[in-house]
Amino acid sequence: MQNFQQNLAKLEAADTQVLGVSMDSPFSNKAWAEQIKVTFPLLSDWGGETVRKYGIYSPKYKAARRVNYVIDKTGKVAEMQVAIGVKIGTAPWLSA
Repeated sequence: MQNFQQNLAKLEAADTQVLGVSMDSPFSNKAWAEQIKVTFPLLSDWGGETVRKYGIYSPKYKAARRVNYVIDKTGKVAEMQVAIGVKIGTAPWLSA
């Protein structure tokens, strides 16, 4: 999340919108965003419908895996970054 925040100006300049999605409540998302100083919207998937559709829900932990998606303007997934441990790679256009 913080990597996206640090690169938010570059992403927005590339005509991109950054959104976060969490299974936490809107109240929890707001508090967490304030705590880590994230200014882009964090959306609540309280019932887990979205994470299930994307195939990242873990019934064992009753939570979603940490994944970043780049979704193009047609609504198709252009890139997917899956967290291994807690580290997620950066999107290639950020280094340009």
